[in-house]
Amino acid sequence: MKGVVFTEFLGMVEQTFSADMVDDIIDDAQLPSGGAYTAVGTYPHDEMVAMVVALSRRVNLPVPDLVRAFGKHLFGRFVQAYPSFFDGVTDTFQFLSGIEDIIHAEVLKLYPDAELPRFDVEEQDEQNLTLLYHSPRHFEDLAEGLILGSIEYFGQPISLMRDASAPDRGQRFHLERRA
Repeated sequence: MKGVVFTEFLGMVEQTFSADMVDDIIDDAQLPSGGAYTAVGTYPHDEMVAMVVALSRRVNLPVPDLVRAFGKHLFGRFVQAYPSFFDGVTDTFQFLSGIEDIIHAEVLKLYPDAELPRFDVEEQDEQNLTLLYHSPRHFEDLAEGLILGSIEYFGQPISLMRDASAPDRGQRFHLERRA
């Protein structure tokens, strides 16, 4: 997992809780890296899991809620750090359906060794978008947070439902425009 995800997570923890909390969760997690991350480095995703679990224990919030909140935060940081990804994009459906061909293609140019999740468009029309998320790391909650961040960013009335009925095919996210 790319270090930018780790540095952004620790930044969110510091912003939301405190710098002391960052130190505490790094200590609690007993990380092989010692918690020293660079944005361009690559680190085991198990270290992220360990830090989120440590944070969950300290703040008494469920891990899925923390990971979703991080996904929303991360989306906002991506908007700031990579504004070109959003050039000419005016709609949540347009953005999300272009993740593989536009966003992930650009990310791989920046970080050729990145191991990205995959988002396949299963269904799309004017009112609905269904995405299948695939990742061996199973950060479905992070993906959900990123999707929610996108919905907030574009300011559109869209509902999101998550369906795990086909785990062999990936996690399904269904978005529907509300009137």
